[in-house]
Amino acid sequence: MAFVCTIPATPTVQRDDDDVRITRWDFPPGAVTGWHTHAWPYFVILLTDGILRIHNGSEVTDTHLTAGQTYNRVAGTEHDVMNASDHPLAFVEIEIKRPEAIVAA
Repeated sequence: MAFVCTIPATPTVQRDDDDVRITRWDFPPGAVTGWHTHAWPYFVILLTDGILRIHNGSEVTDTHLTAGQTYNRVAGTEHDVMNASDHPLAFVEIEIKRPEAIVAA
């Protein structure tokens, strides 16, 4: 069962160039991203504690995360993401368009 998007999450693109796209996502309680596919590998950094409810097309899982926690996924990831918390949730998503452009300092 897919999520019903009655409250959309708010994406704010902070950078989008040939190398990376950095987006802050803000979710009121119950808000969702909508079904989407990631074209590039990406990293997520939580800005708040919360519960992400993920629908991957066949199952729904709840993941409890804390501010500062990170995770990453591969290109081609398809899902819908919901804030299952009873408070607002926010994270920053960093999509790596050209991995060879990212050089360690």
